[in-house]
Amino acid sequence: MMSGNGRYWLLQAIGWGSFAVINVLFAYSFDKLESVADRHLVFWRLGIFVLLGVVLSHVMRYMIIGMNVLQQKLERQLLSFIAITLLFSLVGSYFNMLLLIRNDLLNKNEKEFLGNKFLLILSSAFYFFIYFFIWNLIYFVYHYITKSRKQQLDTLKLETLVKELELKTIKAHINPHFIFNSLNSIRALVDENPIRARTAITELSTILRSSMQADKSESALMERELDIVKDYLALENMRFEDRLRIEYQVEDKTLSLLVPPMMLQTLVENAIKHGISKQIHGGVVRVVSIIKNNFHELSVQNTGYLNGYVNGEGFGLSSTTNRLSLLYGNRAKFEIKQLTPTLVEARVLIPIEADY
Repeated sequence: MMSGNGRYWLLQAIGWGSFAVINVLFAYSFDKLESVADRHLVFWRLGIFVLLGVVLSHVMRYMIIGMNVLQQKLERQLLSFIAITLLFSLVGSYFNMLLLIRNDLLNKNEKEFLGNKFLLILSSAFYFFIYFFIWNLIYFVYHYITKSRKQQLDTLKLETLVKELELKTIKAHINPHFIFNSLNSIRALVDENPIRARTAITELSTILRSSMQADKSESALMERELDIVKDYLALENMRFEDRLRIEYQVEDKTLSLLVPPMMLQTLVENAIKHGISKQIHGGVVRVVSIIKNNFHELSVQNTGYLNGYVNGEGFGLSSTTNRLSLLYGNRAKFEIKQLTPTLVEARVLIPIEADY
């Protein structure tokens, strides 16, 4: 399959090549190539126009990409479309007239206005505007259709992934061992501390209900996800007792932000499973939620060691990576690393947008 750049240059060649061929055919049709002088004038003028068209349209492409025009709202795209077309029409006309004058390639009508170069540039700019307008129109429409198709494809992929989560959520997010351990801890509390036992049953039912409803939407409030994690850690605290220390560093303004459902729960469960449970003396699980550089930085830190553990390994972490990619593209980031010699961090960066 041809790459994006290869397809672009092929379309450039077809477009400007077709323009050149059509102009030559018109010149033959109107008997403008009868003499050597006529052919010299027509072909050189056409060559300069096509060369400027290829070079300036390529520069336009870089400007469109550099200014992120295609990522703007439709109204801003239209304004940028007109402004860029006008700008490059004037630039193209200026250099076109400069080359024609220096190489004595002006036609009879243009020579009559040689004393008024501004009028010459303005008249030439009209033709550049027409062709650059057509070029930009094709370029914008092509990318608009491509972007729409990609969004549709991503939506289908996300729906498929959500269905997979619906089937695997209990196995993936709520380990059966966790349920058995929690039930055993609750049983021990029934006589010793009935009130705490009832609270633990409520916490466990909340977690299970949230897991089974994770397929209902693509996002959930951070406040709700944090409550689920607190219930989960409260139950794990019954099992680990003094071996588990829990810390929260959560900015209040992050509680109203949206995050993928059960994503934080997945990270915390991994911290318990691969970190705390393997430490003889236990350790700390720290949940951090802050806003930094226009990103929602969500991380889970735990005592432990990576020991060659790779980003995305296992269903839990791989689903986190896939969901972030489908929801936010390359704007979101997920990484797991050895933060200090004894502390592992799984960190997610989610872009904060105006329409988020």
